[in-house]
Amino acid sequence: MGELVLVRHGQANSAAQDEHGYDRLSDLGHQQARWLGEWLRNHDAPFDRVLTGSLRRHRETLAAMGDMGAEPEVDARLNELDYFNLTRAHAVRNGTTQATPENFVGHITDVMQAWQRAEIQGNESYASFESRVAEMLTIAARPGRRVLCVTSGGVIGMMARHLLDLDIARMAHLLVPIRNCSIHRVMVLPDAQILSGFNATPLLDASDRVHARTEY
Repeated sequence: MGELVLVRHGQANSAAQDEHGYDRLSDLGHQQARWLGEWLRNHDAPFDRVLTGSLRRHRETLAAMGDMGAEPEVDARLNELDYFNLTRAHAVRNGTTQATPENFVGHITDVMQAWQRAEIQGNESYASFESRVAEMLTIAARPGRRVLCVTSGGVIGMMARHLLDLDIARMAHLLVPIRNCSIHRVMVLPDAQILSGFNATPLLDASDRVHARTEY
């Protein structure tokens, strides 16, 4: 049996209004990543293979995590969906305002559905995003191998969509609670890939770390 362990990056610059501004870890994000690396070394590492997206927040997360047992490999197919441009395109098309904490679930669901229908597009189509994430799932999930991927919430959600055969609305709902530096597990058998863990943050279970549980 193999295992694919997916982790979301640490907290990024959540006050940003575009991808460039967002794409760097906050001070808390760096600390979350250090705690994550410490926890994985005590419970999971070493891994046979370590993959990371090419975004700055991915690379900073992995650097703060430290040695995971294999030389990191950068693969842009683990990069996040183009959220900022998609929400702008959605707002222009529908005359709506940007999301707020109160309306975010409905907002992200509407954006994902419109993207899937090709009514809006950011820097890539929905079909392209779905295809590259499916490729990464095939590449990373190997029987007999333990593989770590440092990535983003949208990629994790899309992998879960494939594994659980979710419709796009249910996938969108999964994106909402994914925490920074959360751990997600896929059991890899010769004839199946099974989601065996979702959104765990054991690194933040101690009472003096509860404040560090963040979704954005």
